[in-house]
Amino acid sequence: MEKPARNLAVDTYRGFVMLLMMAEVVQLSRVAQALPGSAFWSFLAYHQTHVEWAGCSLHDTIQPGFSFLVGVALPYSIAARIAKGGAFRGMFLHALWRSLLLVALGVFLRSTHASQTYYTFEDTLSQIGLGYPLLFLLGWRPPRWQWIALGVLLFGYWLAWALYPAQQPGFFSGFLAHWNKGNNFGNAFDVWFLNLLPTAKPYVANSGGYLTLSFIPTLGTMILGLAAGRWLRAAAPAVPMRRLLAAGAIGIAAGLLLHFTGICPVVKRIWTPAWTLFSGGLCFLFLAGFCWLTEVKGWRKWAFPLVVIGANSIAAYLMAHLWERFILDSFRIHLGAHAFAFLGAPYEPFIRGIAVLLVFWVLLFWMYRRKLFLKI
Repeated sequence: MEKPARNLAVDTYRGFVMLLMMAEVVQLSRVAQALPGSAFWSFLAYHQTHVEWAGCSLHDTIQPGFSFLVGVALPYSIAARIAKGGAFRGMFLHALWRSLLLVALGVFLRSTHASQTYYTFEDTLSQIGLGYPLLFLLGWRPPRWQWIALGVLLFGYWLAWALYPAQQPGFFSGFLAHWNKGNNFGNAFDVWFLNLLPTAKPYVANSGGYLTLSFIPTLGTMILGLAAGRWLRAAAPAVPMRRLLAAGAIGIAAGLLLHFTGICPVVKRIWTPAWTLFSGGLCFLFLAGFCWLTEVKGWRKWAFPLVVIGANSIAAYLMAHLWERFILDSFRIHLGAHAFAFLGAPYEPFIRGIAVLLVFWVLLFWMYRRKLFLKI
């Protein structure tokens, strides 16, 4: 039996990830601040913000999910291009071009409110682009190559941080202080590297702790996605639920074990090897959940709103970064400054944000119906 070209669960999961990202516009933190006694809104606000350093919220799973799904999609992409007569050389050149565009697009998005081009590479698109050529090469090699590459990347990255002088004081003490915010291995690299590029002022540090070199363990997340994509294609039309669930459990357990034994902390902002394993485990479980709903149980109609977003993820990403302000200003100009305060001032940011999300979705639906898919 011919294997399907796409897996609905992949587009559904991607749509869910992009929805979480676009939903920043609903500003749950502002609602929680206006209602300080509400545990409900405080819970929602926590999961729409990144944790300060160690740990994980739902919001912290967005970038791992997006990166993981790049790996999941690669086996499908390679198979589709081969079926159309594609050869390795041409496909690899396309992968290099795609990598360059992703990096450049990330720099562009980080520069939209700067006085000049802001050469920084911690944006999700740049991080994916920097690691994509190697991911593509691994997609052509036997599975053992991906596991060897994953082990070498994560251990080598961990060792480089472990050998760099620890930053004291900070979030951690003792050996884990090597992964404190501030003068760590990744920041030392950025101080050297980013100051080689044109800057408005000397680069000192990223206020959130984000780093260029995080693309290395992010590549590890994409490699885990590559494994998942291969499993899905090999098992189609069945779903390898046991493999996905086992990989999820092993990844989460391995990340937590490294954290609580004091070997390597689970920190998303600097994408520690423990975070790669922990968040990768979560991604396997998310993928398994969406596969169970759409492929195993056959419940597909509910997924359509997410598929509309997931099928045009680059367009959704750009909308969220470039059009939010325009839409909000349009609401204010044409509907009035407080058109969304009809349930009271505390809920105004939330309702206004829902309206912006609806505009985003309608635009994506228009593109979906006309088969307009923005691809790189």
